[in-house]
Amino acid sequence: MDTIIKASDAAELLSLVPALAGCTPTRSLVLLPFHGTRAPGVLRMDLPPGGDDPCDFVDAVLDLIGQVHGCDAIALVVYSDEDATPTRDGLVLPQSLLVEHLLGSAHEAGFRIVEALCMLPSGWSDYLDREPALHPLSEIPAAPDLPGVDVAADQHTGTELPQADFAARQRVGMALHDLDAVLERLRCGGAQLGADENPQAIGAAVMLDDIPAFAEMLLEGEEDPPPFACAALLWCLHRPALRDAVLVQWASDHATGMRAFDAQLGHAQHGAATPDEIGDIFLGRAGDPDPTRLRGALDVVRYAVACAPRDLKPGALASAAWLSWALGRSTHADAYLRMSQQIDPEHGLTGLLLRVLEAALLPMWLMARGERLAARAG
Repeated sequence: MDTIIKASDAAELLSLVPALAGCTPTRSLVLLPFHGTRAPGVLRMDLPPGGDDPCDFVDAVLDLIGQVHGCDAIALVVYSDEDATPTRDGLVLPQSLLVEHLLGSAHEAGFRIVEALCMLPSGWSDYLDREPALHPLSEIPAAPDLPGVDVAADQHTGTELPQADFAARQRVGMALHDLDAVLERLRCGGAQLGADENPQAIGAAVMLDDIPAFAEMLLEGEEDPPPFACAALLWCLHRPALRDAVLVQWASDHATGMRAFDAQLGHAQHGAATPDEIGDIFLGRAGDPDPTRLRGALDVVRYAVACAPRDLKPGALASAAWLSWALGRSTHADAYLRMSQQIDPEHGLTGLLLRVLEAALLPMWLMARGERLAARAG
């Protein structure tokens, strides 16, 4: 998000978190890493299941904060679906032991604590108060109206795949069959293509002669690509070398995509090492993707998943997960990876990205973007 918002009190901060997060979280720990007095974004994690030892979770949270260069303070908000428990000694807030452990560990690590708040079904409260009180939700101002932010949504909203009716799926399936026939005939000696081949399949094969141009065309075309374009995309995303080059291109530009494609061909044919500039983009260690470009690519890939036959879904789902991760939507990425894993438990990119999510690793460009915004606001 390219917006930095400053809050004057706890209630105002609670009104701003959904705007910064892009949704109203549920069963979540939301962290605001501060640079001085400004927080240019938020980090969200699912709350651990009840009864789990909080140590591993707190370690993961601190590792996540450690990825934010220049962070010297944090605020946190717990979004709980449980209410506070009244006792003779006062209110006991949900996740109190976890928050106490987290705040103590963060303090020991050198982070200043700005706020530690709790959103409950019946109100909100403050973990830092000696005697927590339940404040009415009506005290929280309305969330600011920001473009592209739906505060009525939660972190799971939007993970559902778009609808593709039987006819659309059948057209893509037939396009894949015809495209495979053309590509196989070309592979087996370059025989002349004749009247037996579908002209649209021949056109799709021609598009695949220049995959970087094809990948760029998909961003400039319709959100729901026509059947043969969809088939050609699924063909690419089913092949790891081509898939990775396309993802790098969507996270950069056409010229970088051409270099990524050449690097992947060189690796496949001669075992040549992938240049660091290409590998680092794919691993989230370098680059500064245009979020609009990533969102456009994600829309196209999600539609392709909806139309794909089952055996081609994992590559497209893993690609949707990578694009979601690149946008900072780890919950969406996890949902697509679980779908992929159900189809192919051994799928390579799916397994890699699941490990990335389990380690709470974020693309460096998300953190760097926040730092630039904070510096610009200062």
